[in-house]
Amino acid sequence: MEKTLKPIPGFAALIFALVSLVLAIFSFANSGTDDHVNVWFVVLGILLTLTFSVLIKGLVVVNPNHSSVLNFFGKYVGTIKKNGFFFVNPLYTKTKISLRADNLQGQILKVNDKMGNPIEIGAVIVWKVGDTYKAAYDVSDYQSYVKTQSEAAVRHLAGSFPYDNLEDEAAMVTLREGGDSVNQILEKELTERLERAGIVIEEARISHLAYASEIAGAMLQRQQATAIVAARSKIVEGAVGMVEMALQKLSEKDIIELDQEKKAAMVSNLMVVLCGESAATPVLNTGTLYQ
Repeated sequence: MEKTLKPIPGFAALIFALVSLVLAIFSFANSGTDDHVNVWFVVLGILLTLTFSVLIKGLVVVNPNHSSVLNFFGKYVGTIKKNGFFFVNPLYTKTKISLRADNLQGQILKVNDKMGNPIEIGAVIVWKVGDTYKAAYDVSDYQSYVKTQSEAAVRHLAGSFPYDNLEDEAAMVTLREGGDSVNQILEKELTERLERAGIVIEEARISHLAYASEIAGAMLQRQQATAIVAARSKIVEGAVGMVEMALQKLSEKDIIELDQEKKAAMVSNLMVVLCGESAATPVLNTGTLYQ
């Protein structure tokens, strides 16, 4: 599991390293001439140079919203998450991991929905590293892992729901009308898939959704036909109500007595006028009601 370290500040070590470097230069400069070499100054210069190298190797800089994972000969030591300038064991190996939020604009995938219709779908995912230990050691490359698992999650989501309810009228959730429900389902699946890599999903949304090009035209015609039928149904329902009201008013006010044949003719004429797409052309009858 992840362990957070609080190492000592690195400025004291840096000053000591610089002092060692200056003394090493001074020792080599005073080690003697070509005719006589002072061995003690040479040895001191070498030791001071090694000290400088070791101290410099132990210095680490952690920028804001970054971290440094420390490893000691194959053993995980801990993670530095606090930004600043620090000194750690020079033998530690350091792996830098960003803690900043990142966007993944997935490519548009061509998959089949629950009803088998080919569709195009794409998603935008906002993620960041939450557990540096898992990101560094539980997967080989956490960025590649995020990309691959995100694509798999989007494919699974597309195959779990129909595009719309034209073919599955009983569907409670569809990709086209699901909205926040579909996004929440995608976020949940991504969280489950990427938890192994220590990834936190902050947001996931469908950014592109459409029928595949080979069936887009046919599906558009189907949607238009469904809309026309629905509109016609409303028109007929309203026309029937208006005809019923007209016959009722004529009967209540005793304006005219109509037999069944004339009622049928009146109903037919009113339905034509109310349901027709173009305006009706009036015809004047100069004879009797039966002509």
